[in-house]
Amino acid sequence: MSDLARKLSQFDAYPKTMEDFRTKTFSGAAVSICAGALMLVLFASELQYFMSTEVTPELFVDTSRNEKLRINLDIVFPKMPCAYLSIDVMDISGEQQLDVEHNLYKRRLTADGQEIDEEKHHELGGTATNASELVAESKDTEVAEKLDPDRCESCYGAETKEHPCCNTCESVREAYRIKGWAFDNAEGIVQCTREGWKDSLKEQADEGCNMYGFLLVNKVAGNFHFAPGKSFQQHSIHIHDLQPFGKRNFNMSHIVKRLSFGNEYPGLVNPLDDHHEVVPEEGSAMYQYFLKIVPTRYRKKNGQTISTNQYSVTRHQRKINQGFGDSGLPGAFFMFEISPILVSLTETNRSFMHFLTSVCAIIGGIFTVAGMLDSVIYHSLKSMAKKNELGKLG
Repeated sequence: MSDLARKLSQFDAYPKTMEDFRTKTFSGAAVSICAGALMLVLFASELQYFMSTEVTPELFVDTSRNEKLRINLDIVFPKMPCAYLSIDVMDISGEQQLDVEHNLYKRRLTADGQEIDEEKHHELGGTATNASELVAESKDTEVAEKLDPDRCESCYGAETKEHPCCNTCESVREAYRIKGWAFDNAEGIVQCTREGWKDSLKEQADEGCNMYGFLLVNKVAGNFHFAPGKSFQQHSIHIHDLQPFGKRNFNMSHIVKRLSFGNEYPGLVNPLDDHHEVVPEEGSAMYQYFLKIVPTRYRKKNGQTISTNQYSVTRHQRKINQGFGDSGLPGAFFMFEISPILVSLTETNRSFMHFLTSVCAIIGGIFTVAGMLDSVIYHSLKSMAKKNELGKLG
């Protein structure tokens, strides 16, 4: 057995020297400490990299059909009152959503950006759907007692079979919108006078507005926009009625706090989040954003799949003349197109063998380089010491 051990010892790649022939130096200790510290730092970095999740991207043709696109938004208009703003959605299939109310809310802001009635979220268009609810919501108890819950007030020529009655100022404006008529004079309309509609506009003239919520649209190219005035269609032309507000400039400065398409996933970057377009001076402008939406599927390690979207954006801005007309409509316009390519992102664990190889390379590499450095320092110091001794003898 001893002969076998003696033969195998010939393959020892790490021959040992006797302890008496080893010399320990201060420079060697310094190099060893630095090398050990460097090994520890690089090992911790490699371990952190190994513990992180690797995301592998792949590209496919998007074959999904009949899906809806969810648009999450939270936008502040510091110079535009909530009573003036409306949001419309249109797409190339011909579908339109005018003055959208569902799933969207607006919060009034003071001129300094502070919330008014911050605990109450104001839904666009109001909450009363019939005369009984209007009476119940009325703050003026004297008026509430006089109003008949079952009354049917005039729409001033804009009645239809579906909506024969207009018991509120908003319902009169809606009836005018459906007819394609401009709502330019509220003084002769009893409902608006009773509700103080014109006084409400004056009261909110210096306020701002925070609009937030989400939209559900067809997954085709289209646009959504924020603009002043009630919108309606007339001879296949999209029109915003600005006459009730007089000849004033509309400062459409805005802050996009959040704009995303679909659900969030780890590492998602929305380029318009916290985007500011604030113009201090008075004036009207049209802000246009051209969005390229890329369908994305994110698959987590636990098997959960998130279907969402990424997007890129380019922007354009131009001033609007006070007369508007052919120069354009003041507002914030978001035009989007859907990419036919689907990006698939898959989470995977990093290879343990790769981690082990990297750790061995770190230890072996630093150990070898440190040995070479120590040898150079040792022989350099030894050579200098000999020269000093020869100099003294000479």
